[in-house]
Amino acid sequence: MDSYPILWDWLEFALRWLHVITGIAWIGSSFYFIALDLGLRQRPGLPEGAHGEEWQVHGGGFYHIQKYLVAPEALPEHVTWFKWESYSTWLSGFAMLVVVYYMGADLYLVDPQVLDLPVWAAILISLGSIGLGWVAYDLICKSPFGEDNTKLMLLLYVILVVMAWAYTMVFSGRAALLHLGAFTATIMSANVFLIIIPNQKIVVADLKAGRTPDPIYGKIAKQRSTHNNYLTLPVLFLMLSNHYPLAFATEYNWAIAALVFLMGVTIRHFFNSMHARKGMPWWTWGATALLFAAVVWLSQLGRPVAEVDYEAAIPAEAERFAASEHFADVAGIVAGRCAMCHAAEPFWDGIAIAPKGVMLETEAQIAAQARAIYLQAGISHAMPPANVSFIEPQERALIAAWYEAAAGGAE
Repeated sequence: MDSYPILWDWLEFALRWLHVITGIAWIGSSFYFIALDLGLRQRPGLPEGAHGEEWQVHGGGFYHIQKYLVAPEALPEHVTWFKWESYSTWLSGFAMLVVVYYMGADLYLVDPQVLDLPVWAAILISLGSIGLGWVAYDLICKSPFGEDNTKLMLLLYVILVVMAWAYTMVFSGRAALLHLGAFTATIMSANVFLIIIPNQKIVVADLKAGRTPDPIYGKIAKQRSTHNNYLTLPVLFLMLSNHYPLAFATEYNWAIAALVFLMGVTIRHFFNSMHARKGMPWWTWGATALLFAAVVWLSQLGRPVAEVDYEAAIPAEAERFAASEHFADVAGIVAGRCAMCHAAEPFWDGIAIAPKGVMLETEAQIAAQARAIYLQAGISHAMPPANVSFIEPQERALIAAWYEAAAGGAE
């Protein structure tokens, strides 16, 4: 048995698991502190410099929390820093980007029907756009324009919509939405790494030196933290979008992403208002439902009529799988057991678009998806779901033998 694809798949799983764990830690602490900050109450008798306090109950105990807008008079002996959650989330996400999209660029990153790029060029565009996005955002925030937070958020939204469209003009639909998420998440993590934590360290250094900290550092950190708060939910959607072809593999995927950012704002506005004790603006849920309805409508708008080219050339990297022994038999198995769903126009009831956008109607498509077919239907029973097309054990064995023989021949 060829262990390479198995180990590689487990590497992808490990990175994804790590990314989910660290993301939960980061988002959880972020949402908690936003809620805490909005719920602070002022009262007579608070310590000098304290902006407000909050009593909370959890896990059978009571917590009494006070916030200082700048800093207390003296530095406490122990301070807990919330930063590694953000750093670990970004690092694990970037590792996934490398393993899945850079190492699998021919399958997941580059779509010749969108823009026929060499892999190295696609990776450079990916890295450059993510890095330049942070630079542009940071410069705008530090400019006079950034002093008006409402105008700043509106401009940021316009930039994100433009980037959504631009990514769909360069990458595959799957990669486009994923990159928009990475673009946004990089801004969020860099806010923590390059702005929020350094500003807090300046305040700590001033306290140790006996100086009165400048409140501007806390003001700047609060602005960036607020941006992160409103960007979190859209980033979650974009990171999960590769599981839903109706989001990434439709003509107006960039517009769907644009509406998702607005849904993130409406949902967070509800909870932020509630935590600030300003009431519960239920209209936000109605607005969110209307936006979601627009997403559903866009996912079907302009749906192209399928024109399958059954004479399409087999990609060079997949030629050895197509030329190997038993390929004709495997192609017949896939056509009979898988193509009813994995088609430009699926004819299985309840499926409107091929799962994960994977097509298996032609020999070229089957050869290009050799590794996925091996993992999903050869050595595991993941596909077909519940074995609805009754694939036989000997057919799975033939798929596994075909892949292992072809992969082994390339070594």
